Amino acid sequence: MDISAAPILSIVTFLPLVGALFIALLSREAVQNIRYTALWTTLITFALSLLIWINFDASSAGFQFVEERDWLGPIKYKMGVDGISMLFVILTTFLMPLCILASWESIGKRVKEYMIAFLVLETLVIGVFCALDLVLFYVFFEGGLIPMFLIIGVWGGARRVYASFKFFLYTFLGSVLMLVAMMAMYWHAGTTDIPTLLTTTFPSDMQFWLWLAFFASFAVKMPMWPVHTWLPDAHVEAPTAGSVILAGILLKLGGYGFLRFSLPMFPEASETFAPLVFGLSVIAIVATSLIALVQEDMKKLIAYSSVAHMGFVTMGIFTFSRQGIDGAIFQMLSHGLISSALFLCVGVVYDRLHTREIKAYGGIVERMPIYAAIFLVFTMGNVGLPGTSGFVGEFLTLLAAFKANTLVAVIATSGVIFSAAYALYLYRQVVFGPLEKPSLKALADVTPREIAILAPLLLLTIFFGFYPAPILDVTGASVEALAQQIAGATGTAVDAAAGAASEAAGEVAPASPPAEPTP
Repeated sequence: MDISAAPILSIVTFLPLVGALFIALLSREAVQNIRYTALWTTLITFALSLLIWINFDASSAGFQFVEERDWLGPIKYKMGVDGISMLFVILTTFLMPLCILASWESIGKRVKEYMIAFLVLETLVIGVFCALDLVLFYVFFEGGLIPMFLIIGVWGGARRVYASFKFFLYTFLGSVLMLVAMMAMYWHAGTTDIPTLLTTTFPSDMQFWLWLAFFASFAVKMPMWPVHTWLPDAHVEAPTAGSVILAGILLKLGGYGFLRFSLPMFPEASETFAPLVFGLSVIAIVATSLIALVQEDMKKLIAYSSVAHMGFVTMGIFTFSRQGIDGAIFQMLSHGLISSALFLCVGVVYDRLHTREIKAYGGIVERMPIYAAIFLVFTMGNVGLPGTSGFVGEFLTLLAAFKANTLVAVIATSGVIFSAAYALYLYRQVVFGPLEKPSLKALADVTPREIAILAPLLLLTIFFGFYPAPILDVTGASVEALAQQIAGATGTAVDAAAGAASEAAGEVAPASPPAEPTP
């Protein structure tokens, strides 16, 4: 089906907003109609996004399905996707129907407002990945704070107000500096058009400050150590579906920002700050893994696990090699599936016992064998077991890191061991052992609705573990172009500093830079 003539990106982006407006017209008492409207809106949006994927030309590195209209004087409404952003749109539209289903019974108050918040959030997140104008990107990027703030603050746990304000303040303050940097870029280049800015050469001293300003925003979004402290609180207090969106999608905005802005627009500064990013990445991988080991709350343990896994992402991105960037993107997409599934698994038992304390469980395999089997697959994916999607991303990023900086890679590899320790500890405490607690003896196994939510995630986790080509093929051309662009901008400086590392980088793929940064 030829969709080139249709404004398909705008349709996919704003269809959830249309659904939210329709729900706003429904009576508050029509709860089932509200739920079904939200579900069908997200399902149709997902189907349309798959149509974009089917028509996407993976051999092209440029932006596709581009739409451009006048908006605010020199600022245009411009949308488009490339190989880097395409799959994040799919991930967003895929997870949203699962979030609606996960909230079907657990959310009983203010259902109308809850569904509106999720649909508005979907529009804003898709807009982030499709925006090709700085101002439009910033509107979507910051706009997503509002519905997420409300989801945590209204439908969260006992400390929801504290967690929501902490989330909002951390992410908003970091983005203020990014706004100042965007204004400086406009004054220098005379445009806010992202494709034009990607080919604009900024002075070295200007790149230094612009990189830091963008880093302040993206580091919080990832989140990177030490600005990660908002995440465990937000996860613990958020409803299950809120945690799914937070871990599955919103954490990816920082990594996407590095790939869209920091590397191609400020390549010299990115090379300069690569040792800093490597250092923060390995600290995140090791330190937050150790912190996860001592957690007593299931959600908080998985939240710290997310910070550790995002450390592999930033490490892979700043190797500047095709292999590292491919691995980082794959890791983000895989983490979106696996972490979302783990939070949904926690939600399953929380809906039954209304506690997330690890010590409250034990031996539930006797009452919930199907749940135990499903939980095991995602636990192994979180560990990075070969045959799951979690292995592919970690392996590629570590392989690239070994060629960029062996010490960094060796330290980061210890994170794989720590992840096995805390993931298997959680599984052992919850699933195995004697079934002694009276509250656990009446547990019922997963329902058909819960199986319908978890089954797609389970199948994709295994499928991409054995056959990652559908993801790597889509990202290949765009990542190759990005790696070549960085090499063209920093090649001389890297050659002088890296020496033998350039030969190792050349073995990654023909599209890799001729040299790797050596912190």
